[in-house]
Amino acid sequence: MDFLQLMQEGKLENTLIGTLDMNFVTLEKDKVVCTMPVGPKTHQPMGLLHGGASVALAETAASIAAFLNIDPEKQYTVGLEINANHLKGKRDGIVTATATPFHIGRSTMVWDIRITDEQGDAICISRCTMAVVTKK
Repeated sequence: MDFLQLMQEGKLENTLIGTLDMNFVTLEKDKVVCTMPVGPKTHQPMGLLHGGASVALAETAASIAAFLNIDPEKQYTVGLEINANHLKGKRDGIVTATATPFHIGRSTMVWDIRITDEQGDAICISRCTMAVVTKK
């Protein structure tokens, strides 16, 4: 089953995507945009957006973007590496992740993910490398 099918059938509810209330705004081969609310589910103890929640949003955006660039009948993608720089704290509202490609290859993809607040200010920048695996 592929991601789009899971999304259409409402099967993301019991995943990290559903747990963190991520939503998808744009699903294109060269751009994926998704949002996540900032609140108790995504806070660290000091009441700020947890860096791990930002990384989860970034990897989700990159994973979906990579999936849109493969043949899901023959391949799947998995995260190989991710890094993130947390630039600004956030206590509430919505953050938006935009994933665009640095490189789309046969065996790896590298995605640039920018997470911004409602004003467009940078909250986090991330780079995620995805492995493209051939199904056996």
